[in-house]
Amino acid sequence: MKQYLYDLVQQVEALNTAQLAIHIIMAVLLGFVIYVSYYVAHAGTVYSRKFNVSLVVLTVLTSTVMTVIGNNIALSLGMVGALSIVRFRTAIKDSRDTVYIFWCIAVGIACGVGDFAVAGIGSAAVFIVLLILGRVKNENRVLLVVRSARSAENAVKSAVSGYYDRHVSLQVENTTRDSAELIYELSRKWMKRKENELKSITDVLYEIEQVEYVNVVSQDDDIAG
Repeated sequence: MKQYLYDLVQQVEALNTAQLAIHIIMAVLLGFVIYVSYYVAHAGTVYSRKFNVSLVVLTVLTSTVMTVIGNNIALSLGMVGALSIVRFRTAIKDSRDTVYIFWCIAVGIACGVGDFAVAGIGSAAVFIVLLILGRVKNENRVLLVVRSARSAENAVKSAVSGYYDRHVSLQVENTTRDSAELIYELSRKWMKRKENELKSITDVLYEIEQVEYVNVVSQDDDIAG
């Protein structure tokens, strides 16, 4: 046991300050690249600055841990055992967040072992892919939300179906004893095609008695939670 601790201390001392500083500086620089990528990819959507800062910190921490572990198999197994007790209960709202977490871990590992070329080239490739594809949104769907009295439910359904020539889909129907809320989904193409009509869908629906409100919502893949 004493010999093991002595060897461990010798290994840590062998890592000079300059090497440690280079590993951490490279991790910070590439972490900033990840920060910028996350900021750009989430522009105009739900953006969490706290999570973005955490990505940079995760990159630096992973690099530091890998620098300490080095090629020591026993120390790496001990680190796995220590981290196995950690439980993350925060739900991932956006699948892209998982990509960024793995990106940080990969960059941290590469910087920790001193393989800066892999970290840099890999980060550049991921950055370009997310820059091109990460901001693509599905803006071709529109939600029509109508709330009315329960007695006017059938009239609302007939009006919406007739106005859009049945090119509309009823997705949600919430009803109580006295009221009904209908949520339709239709393509933006059909919504724009009907914009030149003499009467808009809101005008048609408000002609029905006991219609409380009509909302038109643009839907994309980024939904605030």
